[in-house]
Amino acid sequence: MAHKTDIQIAREASKLPIQEIGGKLGIPSDDLLPYGHDKAKVSQSFINSVQDRPTGKLILVTAINPTPAGEGKTTTTVGLGDGLNRIGKKACVCIREASLGPNFGMKGGAAGGGYAQIVPMEDMNLHFTGDFHAITSAHSLLAAMIDNHIYWGNELDIDVRRVVWRRVVDMNDRALRQITASLGGVANGFPRETGYDITVASEVMAILCLSNDLQDLQRRLGNMIVAYRRDRSPVFARDLKADGAMTVLLKDAMQPNLVQTLENNPAFVHGGPFANIAHGCNSVIATKTALKLADYVVTEAGFGADLGAEKFMNIKCRKAGLSPSVVVCVATVRAMKMNGGVAKTDLGTEDVAAVKKGCPNLGRHIENLKSFGVPVVVAINHFVTDTEAEVQAIKDFVAGQGAQAILSRHWELGGEGAEALATRVAAIADAEMANFAPIYPDEMSLADKIQTICKRIYRADGALMDKKIRTQLKDWEEQGYGHLPVCMAKTQYSFSTDPNLRGAPVGHSVPVREVRLSAGAGFVVAVCGEIMTMPGLPRNPSAETIMLNEDGQIEGLF
Repeated sequence: MAHKTDIQIAREASKLPIQEIGGKLGIPSDDLLPYGHDKAKVSQSFINSVQDRPTGKLILVTAINPTPAGEGKTTTTVGLGDGLNRIGKKACVCIREASLGPNFGMKGGAAGGGYAQIVPMEDMNLHFTGDFHAITSAHSLLAAMIDNHIYWGNELDIDVRRVVWRRVVDMNDRALRQITASLGGVANGFPRETGYDITVASEVMAILCLSNDLQDLQRRLGNMIVAYRRDRSPVFARDLKADGAMTVLLKDAMQPNLVQTLENNPAFVHGGPFANIAHGCNSVIATKTALKLADYVVTEAGFGADLGAEKFMNIKCRKAGLSPSVVVCVATVRAMKMNGGVAKTDLGTEDVAAVKKGCPNLGRHIENLKSFGVPVVVAINHFVTDTEAEVQAIKDFVAGQGAQAILSRHWELGGEGAEALATRVAAIADAEMANFAPIYPDEMSLADKIQTICKRIYRADGALMDKKIRTQLKDWEEQGYGHLPVCMAKTQYSFSTDPNLRGAPVGHSVPVREVRLSAGAGFVVAVCGEIMTMPGLPRNPSAETIMLNEDGQIEGLF
């Protein structure tokens, strides 16, 4: 039987009106701001009204390091949410919004897959409710106000060579990484070098995802450092009086978006910072709201657990006062084989030895996750080519790590295929065994926080930071930013900074190329190895095969 594509399955979904989905969570229709029939934002006044309710159990879905074979983290998140509802639990899913750039590049969308999807898939992967456009606009407004301030006499005495606020666009466009702005003579201002990042790398995105409400949002926007003076003193967004107007542009974007799974269960899709260059989790406001409305909330963190889960625990949970009850680490037989050295073209052939050889990558993630004091379950996301012997090899390995691996067939069967996983996860969450704590304290120095992550999570000998970087970190500590957590920007494909080094490497070092202060979001970014904040498109971008068919339906999104 030919398998239906994700978009075909999504198109055949029998969706309920969004008011009915809101009803499942007890949200009155007056508190839903509908975007069409199948999407709505939840009002801030309703969110405020449920704050005194008990908090549900938080379940984090993470994964091994991604491989071209695919792991299926979002698919598992959605499948587990459907599975929990299917076994009679009141559960809600919280995931990130998709970035336009990668949709037209090679990564594809972010709505799950097979029979474990969130719909409307096409809208979610395109403009959705306009949140990313709002973030791009707010970011662009600030960029315009900086150059405008300099043009009209530069009252704040900004050093034109030290403007650190770049521009953003929600597209993969390598031509914009480094540009020269304000060319064309006196009328256009003072020429200077700048560049573009992708919207999801904007500090505005990180702030939106970490803010509790509009007041908190405005305060954080005002705290962003946009430039420095000649004496190296910082110039803040509030000095340019940009924070008020930026908040106005983000007023609606701040409200979480409610949609549904294929099985008509509620899902919040809100925010979407990149996981390899930002903190890679959906918004705090969506997660916290879901925890007040459901007994179990399943959320995901981007890429492998060395990036997504580490930042979820050390940044998001620390800042928002959240505590996960259980972590699900997703693995696939195919990915284990790739980690074991099998080429992508040969993944369909049974190779138990390669599965075993690839398991140390999974083993290290399990160890790391346990070090946060949270119980771990491994979900083996089932592919039709998996053999029983291969699946058993992973189960045996995981049992040896003191955890349990459960085969989950949600891609093929939806919630029904995730019942075993859901039953086990709920049992652990209900047993209240978690003893969660971030792996470093606030008061540790910034350099030591970077070293701690490199040694304890990446198992490196250490981070390599030259004198300039160490001095920069010390300066920030003196300015009062020493208590901030660190956000590591590194490749998602390996524990190391070499994307080709699979498995569980040791004896490597982590070169820190530069450090950036996100004073509004509240973290320090350490850029490691060859990581880009503006991706490029591949030789044959997905955009070449995305089009409307004769019925006016979208084809080619995945």
